[in-house]
Amino acid sequence: MSDKQGKHTVCIHEGQIEDKQYGGAVSPIYMASSYPFLDVEQKRYPRYFNTPNQEVISRKIAALENAEDALPFSSGMAAISTSLYAFLQKGDHVIFQNEIYGGSYNMIVQDFDKFGIEYSFTKGMRTMDFENEIRSNTRVIYIETPSNPLLSITDVRAVAELAKKSGIITMIDNTFASPLNQTPLDLGIDITIHSATKYLGGHSDICAGVVAGSKEHIHKILLQGRNLGGNLNEFMCYLLERSIKTLALRIEKHNENAQFIAEQLSSNPMITKVYYPGLPTHKDHAIAKSQMHGFGGMLSFELDKQYDAKDFQQKLQLIKPSMSLAGVESTVIQPSLTSHALMSEEERSKQGIGNNLLRLSVGIENKEDILADIEQALK
Repeated sequence: MSDKQGKHTVCIHEGQIEDKQYGGAVSPIYMASSYPFLDVEQKRYPRYFNTPNQEVISRKIAALENAEDALPFSSGMAAISTSLYAFLQKGDHVIFQNEIYGGSYNMIVQDFDKFGIEYSFTKGMRTMDFENEIRSNTRVIYIETPSNPLLSITDVRAVAELAKKSGIITMIDNTFASPLNQTPLDLGIDITIHSATKYLGGHSDICAGVVAGSKEHIHKILLQGRNLGGNLNEFMCYLLERSIKTLALRIEKHNENAQFIAEQLSSNPMITKVYYPGLPTHKDHAIAKSQMHGFGGMLSFELDKQYDAKDFQQKLQLIKPSMSLAGVESTVIQPSLTSHALMSEEERSKQGIGNNLLRLSVGIENKEDILADIEQALK
């Protein structure tokens, strides 16, 4: 693809396999789990991340993230865990920002000690909070921005510059932003990770993850990935390619709708706080504006304490109370009961995750209909 082609074009055409036999408009699905090994350039095998449909996703994600290479995984957690274990070993130390996805937090606190990997969480999300945690054995800094579920923003450039001074690898969970709203490699980050189950898939019918970075870094993750076996199967690769073709269109609508809903909820007396980086009142709005191309389709809000969050969710008619996010349909969850349920109440309280906090994934329906559903449920 030409460097001059826009994101819409890249989403549709980059990496696609030409159907030379029948001339079909989409990539064929190569379901084989066994390929020849005699007199071939490379030995293909699904667990080696090099089947034709896996390579399609790798090329497409690399192009969207302005990366040299990429890999598809069977889930976002497979992508996260494989990337971390590729760069960490016994005795190493890794820094995590204090606000991260609950699944990532659970893996860290449950697994790292038994592998002898040291870790620490920042006390805040300012650059100095990361600097204060650096040790002589720090190998990785891991951030997530916008964060789940409070949509806090980390200064990506500043963290990347800080890490480079000390020779530390940087990783980012870029799921909430998507490659259309944020390209962290352009800001100095080494490795960007997505739960492709979310915006990249976008239709609530795929479980996948992706990682993008330099050829050197991706090769290291590939070697770890072959051992852990978190590869993505061919049919899921096909569905993911199909979904990414409409990514740019979907993200534009998600951005538009979420901005509208956030603005409307901000003036609703039944809601005490709205977390959305596109609001000028958001504490990190200036940073978000400097590093994001759009503010995304995710927002969170707190119901007034006189309301019951479960009761509110049960009265919604259009918006689905549902575990995941970033589909074309609007969904809502209560983080204290779902994504962050395995954290102690004390840990949730430290992060500001109360029982009346709701995370809204704003879909691509008519924005007036989404707002009307929220208002009728509040009444």
